[in-house]
Amino acid sequence: MTTPGTTPRGGWHGRRRLVDLTTGATHDEPIALETLRAFVGGVGLGARLLLEHAPEGVDPLAPEAPVIVALSPLVGTPLTTSAKLAVVAKSPLTRGITDALASDRFAIELKHAGLDALVVQGAAPRWSVLVVDGPTTRLEDAQDLVGLSALDAEQRLRDRHGEGFRFFGIGVAGEHRVPYATISGDGRHAGRGGLGAVFGAKRLKGILARGDAATPLFDRERVVALAKDLSRRSLGEATAKYRTLGTVANVALLDRLGALPTRNFREGSFESASDVSGEAFHAEPAPKVRKHCAACTIGCEHLFADKQGRRVRLEYEGIFALGPLCGVSDRDVILAAAAACDDLGLDVISAGGTIAFAMECREQGLLPDAPTFGDGQGLLDLLPRIARRADPLGDLLAAGSREAARRIGPPAQRFACHVKGLELPGYEPRALQAMALGLAVGARGADHNRSGAYEVDLSAASDRLTADAGKAVAAVRTEDKAALLDSLIVCKFLRAAFDDLEQEAAAMLEAVTGEPFTPDELAEAAARIVTTKRMFNLREGLTAADDTLPDRFLEEPLEGGSVAGARLTREGLGAMVAAYYAARGWDEAGRVPPARARALGLSDLPQHPYPWASA
Repeated sequence: MTTPGTTPRGGWHGRRRLVDLTTGATHDEPIALETLRAFVGGVGLGARLLLEHAPEGVDPLAPEAPVIVALSPLVGTPLTTSAKLAVVAKSPLTRGITDALASDRFAIELKHAGLDALVVQGAAPRWSVLVVDGPTTRLEDAQDLVGLSALDAEQRLRDRHGEGFRFFGIGVAGEHRVPYATISGDGRHAGRGGLGAVFGAKRLKGILARGDAATPLFDRERVVALAKDLSRRSLGEATAKYRTLGTVANVALLDRLGALPTRNFREGSFESASDVSGEAFHAEPAPKVRKHCAACTIGCEHLFADKQGRRVRLEYEGIFALGPLCGVSDRDVILAAAAACDDLGLDVISAGGTIAFAMECREQGLLPDAPTFGDGQGLLDLLPRIARRADPLGDLLAAGSREAARRIGPPAQRFACHVKGLELPGYEPRALQAMALGLAVGARGADHNRSGAYEVDLSAASDRLTADAGKAVAAVRTEDKAALLDSLIVCKFLRAAFDDLEQEAAAMLEAVTGEPFTPDELAEAAARIVTTKRMFNLREGLTAADDTLPDRFLEEPLEGGSVAGARLTREGLGAMVAAYYAARGWDEAGRVPPARARALGLSDLPQHPYPWASA
């Protein structure tokens, strides 16, 4: 084992770049090796920097609100799926922390610019692109890009600047500050929590990056050997589902379990599930294309042809949110709606969830101009109106289901299916009650990517229809695993390929960085990262009262499907939440006691006031 260093010897550059869009000033600041070891990178490093740079109580769309792009020590190495970045900010949808990942060559170029993180504050005087060209950073006018999709803007910029640059930016939903707008590069989206709106509020169309400072490797020979082994395992049984059908395979599985959310979460099974299943999309005669993200061996991405012959990326969450959740069974409509969300830069889960909310409000006589369940054309017509806030209904639904319900009035609030303001993903909580806990306590709101608690529900040892407080420890474990994967950053589809995640992650980090890690240190790092997010949310005014599910899930039995009548009680969820707090070392109100903060090295974290004086 190597001995600890005092400065980065590999993987990390030990540097963040601060950008003030208001003045155009930039400068680099060091990131201490101690901080890098403690938070690893990605989501962990981003959360730590957000707590440092965000003024307490800041409006998420104010100039002083930071948006942080954080990389990991593995970006730019031969390790499969490592070409990823994390974006972290205060969410305009939840007003707590949000973080999102994207796989993109942009991550490698930003890493090759010699950076571990980019901290962007201020607001440009006019629409701009931030150009990071190795050690230099500048703002360029982007008025000609306004109204373009991120993909079209990227192509125009690469035509202008050359193929060496990579782009990460927003579409029209971000320009109009829709609080569930995405940021994307190479067609891959940092999707949840409204990060695109934060860019839009800063009049930042996107970031263009290029660099030639390759990621330093401490032990290149060892890294190459580990990379070959991980690539081999990435093509094994653990990822077979993703390589064959992709995540769209989940439609049929969850429908069989009675856990496929249908018609705004009233039901757990869709009568037309077989028509919108992954198998049905793959059976279409039009040729399909399987693609790989940058630096990935798995190739989980499946593109399907729409009526115009265009290739459309489609995942389970897109089918669920634009299909069964809205009562839509037309595959062509689902493909067209998914393509529209990509082009406009809308989070497909929040878009579908908000439209499903509107459909139920229409059914209840609360929103007469909304489409009805099953109205595919009505759904398609709404998406651009939402992204552009084009009319009163589009503007209302652009606010998300929680805020739209508040504006409509109390009768509508029962139909807004969200946690902390973030619309629920495609896992019915009454049929998957460990997942119900994961959704309730998620730092960024209802979240399937930061909690894999459905793994507990699907295990033979668990009764998925029981709210058992004993599930809390297992739920913590899946959340910690996600935090570590998201900070390394490697793809979650690799999770089953690891025999011992912490042990193997320690080996990868030591080979890349030269820093010795033990499995226990990485387990503690994961707990530290989750608790850092909690501390940010507590600071911003969220409380234990936010760690719950909408009344629909706690008062109404599930309709339809194999577990019709399943119930989740308020008391059962409350007991699981209390057990979760205890397992985390938090107090009964979900606060982080000073002793727990000290044990995790989270006491007296520094603050970085804005505006700052450039060096």
